[in-house]
Formats: sequence, C-alpha cells, structure tokens
Amino acid sequence: MPHAHPLLADFPVIVSSMVHWGEMDAYGHVNNTVFFRYFETARIAFLERCGLLETYDEHRVGAILHSTDCRFRLPLLYPDTVLIGARTLEVGEDRFTMGYRIVSQQQNGIAADGTGVIVCYDYANDRKVALPAAVREGVLALRARGT
Repeated sequence: MPHAHPLLADFPVIVSSMVHWGEMDAYGHVNNTVFFRYFETARIAFLERCGLLETYDEHRVGAILHSTDCRFRLPLLYPDTVLIGARTLEVGEDRFTMGYRIVSQQQNGIAADGTGVIVCYDYANDRKVALPAAVREGVLALRARGT
C-alpha cells in the first residue's frame, strides 16, 4: 500500500496509479470517465480488504454498484501519479456507502472526491441480500480505521 498522504489521513485503503498519456482527452487533461476507473481501482482494493471478493468466490455473494458520483476539483495531467483513497461513510443492512478521494502527487492537491453505494448481491439467485457477518465486520473495521 502506498505511503499515507495528509490529504488521505481518513482513508484506510489507498492505492496509487500512474496517469497515462492515453487517458487525456482533446482538452489536454485526463478525461472525466477515467476518474471513475480510479474509484473502481480503490473500490476493488477495499472490497478485497473487507472480504466481499472472497464471499463471491465462495458463495456467489458479492458487490454490485448501485450508484456513484464525482466532484471534480483539479484537472489531472500527464505525467503524474495519483493516490486514490477509499473509506466507509455509512453502513446499512444490505449496503454501504463508500467515500473516494483522488490526490495528485504532482499538484499536491485533491483532484476529485466521490461516493459509491455498494449493495450486497446474491448472483446465484439474482437478488440483494444482507451483508454477511464477516463482511460487515470488515467494513466496520475499515470504517473505524478511517475516522
């Protein structure tokens, strides 16, 4: 895991990603859709840490993205490396809300903040289900570390 950055102090899961030349658009900055891919990278690391990827492999109970949003703050440019943080904001019976933050190392600033609602989904039976106890514990443990 990357070293902590002061702007990510409340984020227990942090991943890094290089900004690639091909991610830029005609306006010379990283295209807005790429920010959602950065969020996805942090989300997958978070889901792995809380055990939701393992429950999918074992029981076909996993995560499905209900909704997501992004507040763009700084344009990202090549070359750069971004740090992407993920944390838990709220926990419900069958879902939890994640918070994301993208920090530009080149600009030493917040490039974007976002959220995502993750629903626990039984892929074998095509329906949402309660968070498995071990996953709930993992999500709450990560939440405690991020506050």
